[in-house]
Amino acid sequence: MGIPQEKLELRPLGKTGLKLSCVGFGASPLGNVFGPVSQTDAIAAVREAFRLGINFFDTSPYYGGTLSEKMLGITLKALGVPRNEYIVSTKCGRYIDGFDFSAERVTKSIDESLARLQLDYVDILQCHDIEFGSLDQIVNETIPALKKLKEAGKIRFIGITGLPLGIFTYVLDRVPPGTVDVILSYCHYSINDSTLEDLLPYLKSKGVGVISASPLAMGLLTENGPPEWHPASPELKSTCQAAAAYCKEKGKNISKLAMQYSLSNKNISSVLVGMNSVKQVEDNVGAATELAHFGKDQQTLSEVEAILQPVKNQTWPSGIQQS
Repeated sequence: MGIPQEKLELRPLGKTGLKLSCVGFGASPLGNVFGPVSQTDAIAAVREAFRLGINFFDTSPYYGGTLSEKMLGITLKALGVPRNEYIVSTKCGRYIDGFDFSAERVTKSIDESLARLQLDYVDILQCHDIEFGSLDQIVNETIPALKKLKEAGKIRFIGITGLPLGIFTYVLDRVPPGTVDVILSYCHYSINDSTLEDLLPYLKSKGVGVISASPLAMGLLTENGPPEWHPASPELKSTCQAAAAYCKEKGKNISKLAMQYSLSNKNISSVLVGMNSVKQVEDNVGAATELAHFGKDQQTLSEVEAILQPVKNQTWPSGIQQS
């Protein structure tokens, strides 16, 4: 590509003092959730990510039924670099056998995660997909339990994750200021759905850092299209497919376009994308480097936005009905 190789841009995460690489390494694929990944390939991918300037790695005990955490632990150990040179986030409350946001379970959960990750602490512990639990329990029981883990030095910062954007304001309006350090939102900052943008001023006013995951909308914005189980409506799927086909016809790649769209908002600290191979790492870092040098491909982006206009900001239900 002839683009000079330089370190990825680092962005501050709210008031945590952490600086995250603008591209984050989503480790769910290391749990074989999208097909088998060998330990050799996993180590190679993480090593290449670190070499190219990715310092943020995200996992969960839910991914691959704890396999993702184990694999990430092995790969980080294989790196052999000082612990303060990378940032690890994992989650609690969602497990292969269901949801449990009780203080007892999340307190036990972090010890299990640390053992699998072979670490003494994680930088961020996030309540995973809180819309599937009681939001009042999150406020009154889960987050106070995480505060104790913070005091014990097992975690440095507290986060919450989920799909419906309303869950973030619900919780942040009910906990003491500065209690929740970070939110992780997914599928709400991509070409087809940019509703997270409306929440950014509110999150900034609360001093909360923002991580956005799934810039490719869980496969909607790819040439291969989404997996069978994707919850999007048939209309949303077919419109995204039309946009992908249009890009391909023009010799462009919709996934790269989508990645660059997500990366271009500097109020988002890191764009998390699942990776399981050296090539995927290089493609994502390449997209970021190209964006830094040449900016967005505004013309193609405008044409794709026009195709997606009829389904703009269309989402899907997630979680339980909150009383």
